[in-house]
Amino acid sequence: MAFERYVYVNGKKLRCGFTTGTCAAIASKAAVKALLEGQVPLTCSVLTPKNIEVDAEIINGAVSENFAICSVIKDGGDDIDATNGLEIVVKAEKIKSGIVINGGKGVGRITKSGLDQPVGNAAINSVPLKMIRENVLEICRHYNYMSGIKITVSVPEGERVAAKTFNPNIGIEGGISIIGTSGIVEPRSVRAIVETIKLEINVIKSSKSKSIAITLGNYGESFLIENEINIPYVKCSNFIGEAIDEAVKKNFDNILVVGHLGKLIKLAGNMFNTHSDYGDCRMEIFGVHAAMCGADNKLIKNIMECVTIDAAISVIEYDKELLRDVINSIIERIQFYIEKRVGNSFNKNIGVIVFTNKYGILGKSLNVDYKIKNNGG
Repeated sequence: MAFERYVYVNGKKLRCGFTTGTCAAIASKAAVKALLEGQVPLTCSVLTPKNIEVDAEIINGAVSENFAICSVIKDGGDDIDATNGLEIVVKAEKIKSGIVINGGKGVGRITKSGLDQPVGNAAINSVPLKMIRENVLEICRHYNYMSGIKITVSVPEGERVAAKTFNPNIGIEGGISIIGTSGIVEPRSVRAIVETIKLEINVIKSSKSKSIAITLGNYGESFLIENEINIPYVKCSNFIGEAIDEAVKKNFDNILVVGHLGKLIKLAGNMFNTHSDYGDCRMEIFGVHAAMCGADNKLIKNIMECVTIDAAISVIEYDKELLRDVINSIIERIQFYIEKRVGNSFNKNIGVIVFTNKYGILGKSLNVDYKIKNNGG
């Protein structure tokens, strides 16, 4: 049974899919229902964080007195990736109390700090964990079950498929990650994304706005809203170079680039497509700027072992002056390459603000005069 939800991009009808996190939540709900009812359901549904209901077929089900097993096939719709078609298996067991969620075979383990979960935990991100827990509790309440449930999520082909992903590079070993923030996969081709970005920028220009903000995604959007930077904005995914080019072409008076330093730091290396497929120079850039600002060899080595920008910042945050100098140096280099890209023909104002979710606002280029309301980390 295919997930029947579609998006239209440049007149082309594309089918949506659902994330591995949604698969795990559906399989968990079905397994607990089977355990408490004594019969494996044919289908099961959950409500995703995007408030969209996903109904999936349950395969390879089994049930006994103390445990039940249910599986769901990952359906990426028309946005095919390495995990599409994988079987996500959940085993639900009765325990004395609480809801315990863990990863089994084929689900990766966190080996480096700075990721969504602590070192040693299964690579099941926060949103899927929340979805699983809420749906398990829903079934327990429905059947008036007062004891505990242990959920184990497995992916039989996960270890093999993980070798095709960037998991090993960022410190996730032994399998894939169970991920998803909205629960839904919306397919969009590269050309379609770029054309959509251009269209949105054109709409903003048509509204007579003299200013535009460019941000990569939901984090930047939330930052703009929370800090009451009330100018029209466009989300450009990884295509920040194309977005800047189009904004310059439309001759806005003010262009503000806002983003998480984990992405925008790549601009300091003159990389204007921030997708990991095009390279990952984050720690190299951070380490070079730290060295230029006086960090010793030990600090540089510690930075190079980090897998996230937050982790790299934590290495030097004890020295506030050094951290400030490093961030300012990186921002100056980002500004340098942005100005180089737009060229001398653009004589209007373009600047950058960088932040992380953990540390809040980190800094902004000298020509940015927007007041930042949320300066905490």
